[in-house]
Amino acid sequence: MLLNTVATIALLTQGTHANAVLRFGCSQITVERLDPLVNPSVNPSPHVHQVVGGNAFNAFIPETDVSQIANCTTCSFSEDLSNYWTANMYFKARNGTFKRVPQIPNRGLTGETGGMTVYYTSAYDNSKVTAFKPGFRMLAGDASQRANGGVTKWNAICFRCYSAKNFGGDNGAPCSDKTVDTVDLPKKACAGGIRTTIRFPTCWDGKNLDSPDHTSHVSYPATGTFENSGACPTTHPVKLPQLMFEVIWDTTTFNDKSLWPADGSQPFVFSQGDNTGYGQHGDYVFGWKGDALQKAMDGSCFGATCKTLKSQAFTDANKCAVTSSVNEPVDGWLTSIPGQMSPLGRM
Repeated sequence: MLLNTVATIALLTQGTHANAVLRFGCSQITVERLDPLVNPSVNPSPHVHQVVGGNAFNAFIPETDVSQIANCTTCSFSEDLSNYWTANMYFKARNGTFKRVPQIPNRGLTGETGGMTVYYTSAYDNSKVTAFKPGFRMLAGDASQRANGGVTKWNAICFRCYSAKNFGGDNGAPCSDKTVDTVDLPKKACAGGIRTTIRFPTCWDGKNLDSPDHTSHVSYPATGTFENSGACPTTHPVKLPQLMFEVIWDTTTFNDKSLWPADGSQPFVFSQGDNTGYGQHGDYVFGWKGDALQKAMDGSCFGATCKTLKSQAFTDANKCAVTSSVNEPVDGWLTSIPGQMSPLGRM
């Protein structure tokens, strides 16, 4: 039997004294062109996102305690009213039309509707991590990136091409196996779908809850990585939990090569017009209630259960909703990706 990802992390961190690894599912709350972090109050924003978490999500989210605005969440921990979102993946058929690739729950997690798996990991060297503060928000990755570089050097973004037997997940640590992990989109058909991994910065300047580019107030380690306990730079001395997204894209229904481009090139493209994968990115607006996240990080919580946190069944989480404010189709066969206006996707 395959170990799930949490069990694998436990094995990998034995001897390094990881305090806590929260791993939990969040269903989609909306799929639309809104981005209250990069394009606040712009409706519609430039490209489509799939969003999970609390129902405070909107074109504009006030820079305040989001847990006081939202009153429900699509995540399994009911005290987590944060919002998490990524660009959507689309399939471009040989005839130039597009169809959104659905997300499915990660192996070992059940009940979610689409969405993603969220991780919060405390320091591997048993040092103190400081939970995010009310009003905190940040970005990982660069939507305009089209070549290797940037955050890829911290293993911050990667893709895993699953085999048929690993449909929906496997026991491999993120970005660890270069035979199946790539920093660009896989060039071949993946019989078990594709996993996106996005790791966020783990060091904070201790002052600013955001910055104009949504990245300058945070940093990756000065040397090494979070996993090998790399030190934070002096400019960003406060160690944060490592926030990580995993999205499982069910690409299996698009593996018919007769639908692929005639030259055999990979047919998947992210909603900002990126067919390389280097532009994959994630957005985060913190919204945990009170000191719930700090208690979880200090209390050796593990997986999707934690005695200091309140959980909810997905029958309840999936009732949480927001009203879509962008009137355009995002599903079905489309002549262009919403926001990418070139006819038949010639971008």
